[in-house]
Amino acid sequence: MIDTINAAARKVPAWVLYILLILPIPYLFYSAATGGMGVEPINALEREIGELSLKLIIFGLLITPLRKYLKLNLLKFRRAIGVMAFVYVAVHLGIWVVLDMSLRFDQMWSDIWKRPYITIGMVAFVAMIPLAVTSNNLSVRKLGGAAWRKLHKLVYPIAVLGAVHFIMVQKVWEVEPMVYLAVVVALIGTRYVPNIKARLSTSV
Repeated sequence: MIDTINAAARKVPAWVLYILLILPIPYLFYSAATGGMGVEPINALEREIGELSLKLIIFGLLITPLRKYLKLNLLKFRRAIGVMAFVYVAVHLGIWVVLDMSLRFDQMWSDIWKRPYITIGMVAFVAMIPLAVTSNNLSVRKLGGAAWRKLHKLVYPIAVLGAVHFIMVQKVWEVEPMVYLAVVVALIGTRYVPNIKARLSTSV
């Protein structure tokens, strides 16, 4: 079964994923504009786009464990997922800037400093910029593989910040955002469990 999925995945060009992942954005804007998102469409749109961006970040983190533990190789799609996660975060921020805050930059600047959930979200967005800019083969060659991989480990704190931001945005404590954070922590933990086991085995 896994071999069949891997064989099928090898035949699918990465650009197909870019197209598939961009499609929900115009659909969600259309839904918000035509009354499909309730009485507060801007808030609903902002939240929906933000949640989708977090899901993409999580799925990007999931690719390595899937390959390591289940032999499911979706590595060729990781760059597309990462770039599109940044696109969704940028759209999420754009909705807040243009539609929610109506370009009131003084108010936005004040909120960034006074509201921790906005501060955390902005830090995560800024940290994603170098990852998006270097998500290409030229950057890998210029930086070198080791430096490039080290830079892209920023995705770990970004994922944590994104999950915490999502938790703090809620008016009340909800289970779903807590599950996202737990999944992020678990996926990051899979990177370090083998190293811990190796150190323990060598120390015995």
